[in-house]
Amino acid sequence: MHDAFLPEWAVERGKWLNSFGEIDPARTALVIVDMQGAFVAQGEIFGNPHAEAIIPAVNRLAAAMRAAGGTVIWTRQTVSEEAPLAMAPWQYDPTDARVREAIDALTPGAASHGLHPDMVAAGSDLVLDKYRYSAFGCPSGALEAALRQRGIEMLVIAGTLTNVCCESTARDGYMRGFKVIFLSDATATVCDEEHNAALLSLRLHFADVRDTSAVISMLEQHSNQVTS
Repeated sequence: MHDAFLPEWAVERGKWLNSFGEIDPARTALVIVDMQGAFVAQGEIFGNPHAEAIIPAVNRLAAAMRAAGGTVIWTRQTVSEEAPLAMAPWQYDPTDARVREAIDALTPGAASHGLHPDMVAAGSDLVLDKYRYSAFGCPSGALEAALRQRGIEMLVIAGTLTNVCCESTARDGYMRGFKVIFLSDATATVCDEEHNAALLSLRLHFADVRDTSAVISMLEQHSNQVTS
C-alpha cells in the first residue's frame, strides 16, 4: 500500500473549495474504478502490488456504502473497435506486442477484463464498461446517466490507477457539479510519487481527500442520526 502524504498547507488551501464533513448515502455513489484482473493481479499486463494491497479497503468501503443505503458502481476499462467507443487510431498501435497484449486483456470476454476475483460485488451494484480514462469521458455516457437517474450529488472515488483513470474521473465529476471525495488509501498507482502528486493536485482544486476510515465514520454518523 502507498505511503500516502498530503501536506497540511494543501489541505488548508483546498478547504474553501472542497471540504465535506457529512455524507448523505441516498445521494452518494462509491465509484470503484477498474479493479480488474488486468490492473490488479500479479503477472497481468498492468498488474500492480499497490492495487492488490487496496482490495480489503475497497471491499470494506463498498460494504459500508451498501449498508448505509448508498450506491456502489464498478467500472471496467474496456477496448472496442466500434465507433464511437473505439479510441483514435493514433493512440494505440496494435502491431506493438505490449499494446496487443493490453487490448486482448481489456476486451470483453477476456478473463483479465473482469473484476479481480477478490473484489466483492453485490447484485445491487452497477458494473459499467468505460472506454476512456475518465468514466465520464465514455461516448456512451453510461455513468453520468446512472448518477443523474438516482439523484446522486456526491462521488466517493476508489480504485486504480490513482493518477490516470481515478484522477480523470474525479476531475470530470467535479466539473459536472458533483461533490467529490477521493480515497487516499483505497486508490493505487505504480509508485508513491505518482500517487501523492495526484492527491496534492486533487486536494487543491477538485476533491476532498480522505481515508477509508473517515468515510466509513461519516456513513455511520449519518445512520446514527437517522435512527436516533
